[in-house]
Amino acid sequence: MPGFIDLFAPLALLLPMPVADDAVPASDTTEVMPASSAASSEAAEAGPWTATTPLNALQPWYQVRIQRRVIVRVSPRRADRQSLIATLPSRAPEAYVERKMGNCLPIRDVVAVQADAARLLLYTRDRRIISASLEKSCRPRDFYSGFYVEPSKDGNLCVKRDNLQSRSGVSCQMSRIRQLIPAGI
Repeated sequence: MPGFIDLFAPLALLLPMPVADDAVPASDTTEVMPASSAASSEAAEAGPWTATTPLNALQPWYQVRIQRRVIVRVSPRRADRQSLIATLPSRAPEAYVERKMGNCLPIRDVVAVQADAARLLLYTRDRRIISASLEKSCRPRDFYSGFYVEPSKDGNLCVKRDNLQSRSGVSCQMSRIRQLIPAGI
């Protein structure tokens, strides 16, 4: 078990040690003249526990604003075949039909994205598939690894309002959204 001295020896090394004038032999001392006598008198008055820079010499502090910024990342759809086989119906539909829907979609409902040849397929929590067409200058294959979107105050992802930012740096808006439903329903 460590003793009292073993525990407090490191602390003693941190404290300043007073040195008396007679503790150091005269042959080992050398006189060093300060550059100005005013500097030496200020240093002597300051003592070892005060800051060496006066407060009025410090640079002014500027106000710092901290803002909260939330960015939602929608990742690409996983190709986990075992879970897909278990959740798919016994007979998968061959064709889908587009159905009109509103111009906005709650961003909290979107769980995955898949880039198709001409559009993005957005998968929702309630197992709907939403087709999102992009502007003419944008390619859906740029969004193969998902996208980022900064949610608006209403929490919706809307056509011609919100920017989808791909991970490669491309920024696009949706031109229209449609819900895909199986052809037989």
